[in-house]
Amino acid sequence: MFGVRRGGRHGEPVTFEANAGLLSARVRDEKGRPLAGAEMVMRHKRMQRQARVTADEFGLAVSTVVAGTYLVTVKAGAYREVSRTVEVSSGDHTALGEIRLQPDTTLHLPEPGEWVLDADHTSIRFVARHIALSQVHGRFTRFRGSIRIAEPIENSTVEVVIDAASIDTGVAKRDDHLRSDDFLNVARFPQLHFFSNRFRRTAGDRWVIDGTLNLHGASRGVQLDVGYLGLRTWNGDRLGAVATTQLHREDFTINWQQTLAKGLVVVGSTVEIQLDVQAIRA
Repeated sequence: MFGVRRGGRHGEPVTFEANAGLLSARVRDEKGRPLAGAEMVMRHKRMQRQARVTADEFGLAVSTVVAGTYLVTVKAGAYREVSRTVEVSSGDHTALGEIRLQPDTTLHLPEPGEWVLDADHTSIRFVARHIALSQVHGRFTRFRGSIRIAEPIENSTVEVVIDAASIDTGVAKRDDHLRSDDFLNVARFPQLHFFSNRFRRTAGDRWVIDGTLNLHGASRGVQLDVGYLGLRTWNGDRLGAVATTQLHREDFTINWQQTLAKGLVVVGSTVEIQLDVQAIRA
């Protein structure tokens, strides 16, 4: 029973709502290694309730849910999902134990050769914080790029060139400011350039691409966290991927800033980059 138990912050009691139970699973890959980032989705059989939780670095997924019967699905990219039906009792811990996910053999890696970005189905987006209240979303609308798949695939290369003046946040006055000397200075630095020849597979469909980004006249190392989505045939052979990274403006000498009362900055230092990539075999 765990209606009240020790082990919270500073040792204070951790309480649970009435009619709630604890559900946990320890997710591992086919070799028994913890599968961090695996997702456990819990769907209540009778009520319109759904909850999801992500496994930590040790592969542990745990959640407090309303008591009842659940269809629990455990999944991770490039692995076949596993589903179980379980009964969660109020004030009790339902442990699914160790769940091993097996590789999804239908997810094939691309063959060696050159793949060209399909600009109509690829997006390069960014998110920045404004006065610590909201997020500003934007994108670049003009770019070109290619992926050269090698053998072994870890020796592959990717190169992307972005037209700095194509920045678009949906507000003309703000876009003009971002193109000015205060930010991108597109007259002097008309392009952003990314190149990498270092691919590393981490687990399943997850990869890390280490490369160099030249932005605003400064070159810095950038690490892309990539999810490989697989291959499709539609008007040619295509591959898909998503990727994220974070940039710090000051690393690229983009230092413009205004502050409000109490030291709040107008534009945050950290910019999140989000990529949706579709490439066609050349």
